[in-house]
Amino acid sequence: MKKVIAVIPARYRSTRFEGKPLAMICGKPMIQHVYENALRCERIDRLIVATDDDRIGQVVQQFGGEVCMTSPGHASGTDRVAEVVGNYQADIVINVQGDEPLLESAAITEALMPMLEDETLPMATLKTRILDHDEATDPNVVKVVTDRKGFALYFSRSPIPFYTPPSWREAVMFRHVGIYVYARDFLMTFSNLPQTELEKTERLEQLRALEHGYRIRVVETKYRPIGVDTPEDLIRVEKILRQGNYSAAQEVQAHH
Repeated sequence: MKKVIAVIPARYRSTRFEGKPLAMICGKPMIQHVYENALRCERIDRLIVATDDDRIGQVVQQFGGEVCMTSPGHASGTDRVAEVVGNYQADIVINVQGDEPLLESAAITEALMPMLEDETLPMATLKTRILDHDEATDPNVVKVVTDRKGFALYFSRSPIPFYTPPSWREAVMFRHVGIYVYARDFLMTFSNLPQTELEKTERLEQLRALEHGYRIRVVETKYRPIGVDTPEDLIRVEKILRQGNYSAAQEVQAHH
């Protein structure tokens, strides 16, 4: 059996929302919601929060989670994950986004399965259908196009493929869901690859893998991420949790 480690990178400093991992949602810090949801994925052998901030580290320890303190100098969450994984034995590594308190463990499993089934794959992630015009044109919603075998051709903040309004509803468009699964050896290689021009232009580090010639398997999921980027997002997520109807909330999100 392949050993699977999942890491949740969490930093305190954020330009849009400082202290975001510790923001309270229904009486629990956001990082605890993410941790407990990820823990429900039975394929994960070990789950670790990677942070460079003692405040986050202490909170994770208080709710019983495992934490690893990392360097404050990392440019990305992937680099932080790579530092952690360097200290542990594993075959597969999952990078879990720390700002999705409504994360479904089933989505983690969906991203993980190709890596368990094909040991030649370096990396896998998820995509979900775009159902809303605003989502299609929002640069904060990353789009992805894939080939016929489900491998990524390109990721962009622009709408891809091109469509001509008002016929956008006829176009099949997908948004990228930011759960990354890596073969451990590839992750260590990836974190040492030089940044590429497209990566810097789009501000998307997964393009570094494509530009260096590595394949990324992209699995379609029905999971629709509702991330927290602002205090306003926090209020929306708390309302969803209090109502206890996340599935309905996803439908609303999809057609908003």
